[in-house]
Amino acid sequence: MRPLLFPILAVLAVVPGWSGIDPVTRLAPGAVVRVVRYVPEGGWPARIGRLEPVGAVTLSSAAPGFGGFSALAIERGRATLLGDSGNWLRLRITRGAAAVETGALGDGPGSGWSKEDRDSESLAIEPASGRAWVGFERANAIWRYDAAFRHGEAHRAPHEMAKWWDNSGAESLARLPDGRFVVIAERWRGALRPALLFAGDPASRATPVARFFYRPPAGYDPSDAAALPSGDLLVLNRRHLGWLRFSAKLVLVPRAAIRAGGVASGREIATLAAPVVSENCEGLAVSRENGATMLWITTDNDQMAFRRSYLMKFRLRLATRSG
Repeated sequence: MRPLLFPILAVLAVVPGWSGIDPVTRLAPGAVVRVVRYVPEGGWPARIGRLEPVGAVTLSSAAPGFGGFSALAIERGRATLLGDSGNWLRLRITRGAAAVETGALGDGPGSGWSKEDRDSESLAIEPASGRAWVGFERANAIWRYDAAFRHGEAHRAPHEMAKWWDNSGAESLARLPDGRFVVIAERWRGALRPALLFAGDPASRATPVARFFYRPPAGYDPSDAAALPSGDLLVLNRRHLGWLRFSAKLVLVPRAAIRAGGVASGREIATLAAPVVSENCEGLAVSRENGATMLWITTDNDQMAFRRSYLMKFRLRLATRSG
């Protein structure tokens, strides 16, 4: 497989979005996106825990609705970033390519007129078909979409998620190598977070589901998860340090710990903080390149133009079967 790189994207024409009184600002197709190589002040360290930095870019656009990226998927040589208003950005990241797509989810919970209807927080994509699963906070639901995000094919609001807090629902969604899915709530009472293990498609009402709990590092909340080829689970956890400053911890959860009725916890393998990056790390994805495991992380700038949106790439260095 050719290495995944960060090409500088071609400038595309802006197509105006639809207008009206809709408080949700939909990202129009063909938005102009600026991609700039990012290097922290003082340069990248050789290692950040078990991570070896490969590179990073910042993403910016004057298009209404751009930013706020809370979920990430890497497949078929492209990165898909999903914002927490149902807006999405796709970057072609293979060598020599320079394409970008933008748009908004065609369907979703509720009428779609308010942000609460389309509070999309997590994403998983099946590489073979391109079908996508999106987790929604507030609605406490999971939707499955076609590869172009135009149509919702199926959706489910599991009763096991019905009492998850409005703004702390399906923050993490991961598809395991065996086809099962894991969903983790962002916040809950006490030190544990409610989580669900689906035997298959989580958008199908026929799929069996089991409850378990996840224990994040003290003071941190899970913001996304991604499965390793081994079946172990990486969980991204973030902490708000005050006035737009954040730190994040990556936790490696053994696959054996993900079981019905159990409490899943793991070991911390990296901490991301200033001066490397102090933004809100919300999206996590995994890819494989020439036998190596790569981790990708994106940040949520809450659609504040003065804050950067990052897409970062790391090589995972584990002396175990997971790497």
